[in-house]
Formats: sequence, C-alpha cells, structure tokens
Amino acid sequence: MNVLTYLIPVSLILGGIGLVAFVFTVRSRQYEDPEGAAQRILSDDYDDRPKS
Repeated sequence: MNVLTYLIPVSLILGGIGLVAFVFTVRSRQYEDPEGAAQRILSDDYDDRPKS
C-alpha cells in the first residue's frame, strides 16, 4: 500500500503532462487538415524540393 502513495501522484503528473501536450498541439493547429497531408503524399504534382 505504501507504493500507491508514489504511483498515484506520478500517474496524475504524467497524465497532466500528456493533457498539456495535447492542448498545445490542438492550439498550434497540428490537426487542421489531416486529409490534405494524405492527399499530398499520393499526388505527383507536389514537389517538396527547394527551388533554385
């Protein structure tokens, strides 16, 4: 039972870190257009190389 006094706060802290990371990615618009990225991978017209 003594182990639970350590495990419960550690799990709450890790869950909080995960929640903060998720909120950060949502606010920085990481999930804005998931279908567009999938279509760009399949398209031959998209060229990611820098123009010289």
